Amino acid sequence: MAAPGDAGDALAELERQSDDGDAGTGELAPLRRGEDEVKRARLIVDRAVARGDFDNLALAGKPIPGLGEAHDPDWWVKGLIQRENITGLGPAAILLRTEDAELDGRLDRQYTEQQVRDVLEDFNYRVIDARRQLLGGPPVITKLRDVDAEVERWRERRAAARRAAEAEAPPEPPKATFWRRLWRGRS
Repeated sequence: MAAPGDAGDALAELERQSDDGDAGTGELAPLRRGEDEVKRARLIVDRAVARGDFDNLALAGKPIPGLGEAHDPDWWVKGLIQRENITGLGPAAILLRTEDAELDGRLDRQYTEQQVRDVLEDFNYRVIDARRQLLGGPPVITKLRDVDAEVERWRERRAAARRAAEAEAPPEPPKATFWRRLWRGRS
């Protein structure tokens, strides 16, 4: 015999509801006076299971992401920033780490040595300023960049990129001089 509230009772209730509801649409009849809302909710879930609405869910049989981690009061903000790929927001320490990882690419987009020096000096200033602030948050572990060494690395990357571009470019045909054009015209 089935225990009250198990799948057998739910299916029997399901059959009763299908007779009482809208004919053929599968809709539940409106909640009656005295009808238990918990039983109604269980019935709705059981009906969805019977239809197969919960089959092949993305995380079926897997742990829910984020439940095993230590409690972080800003978990929802971090999740929003990650989901929406929001940049420019967050603690200075994290922003500086991200910028440090992308700094070489930013330097490579500069055209002059003075522009490279300006970018590096601005970056170093913001790292020092973030270390001085006592607002809390994660520690600033981003290292300062040596301006002269970074300028030299920028020059090397730029020369290597120029050599690679020249190697890929097709050789230019020799330019025909006045005398060569004149000579070809006679033939």
